[in-house]
Amino acid sequence: MVVQTAELSDDEVDRIFRALADATRRDIVRRTLAGEASVSELAGSYDMSFAAVQKHVAVLEGAGLVTKHPNGRERIVRGNPDAIRRAQALLDRYEQIWRSRIDRLDALLDEDE
Repeated sequence: MVVQTAELSDDEVDRIFRALADATRRDIVRRTLAGEASVSELAGSYDMSFAAVQKHVAVLEGAGLVTKHPNGRERIVRGNPDAIRRAQALLDRYEQIWRSRIDRLDALLDEDE
């Protein structure tokens, strides 16, 4: 399995986290990472119109979190694990920054004792 390690651009980061800010979209990503589903199947899982689910899928596709491909008359949605890994790597870097700051603060407080 190849993991992309390229840095995300600011626009990519914005699109990913805007897309993941919505609970329905997070659920669609979760479902489609577990197994692909048609937009119709996804729409049946939510108390909203087919068009609303299509819009959610379009936002996720624009962020690169899912891909959509035709299969006859249906559109099949598949989660993109590489995009999730890239977002996770970004969050890991932020976590390292904060842990480093906390460690420095702890060291300073220990010096005062």
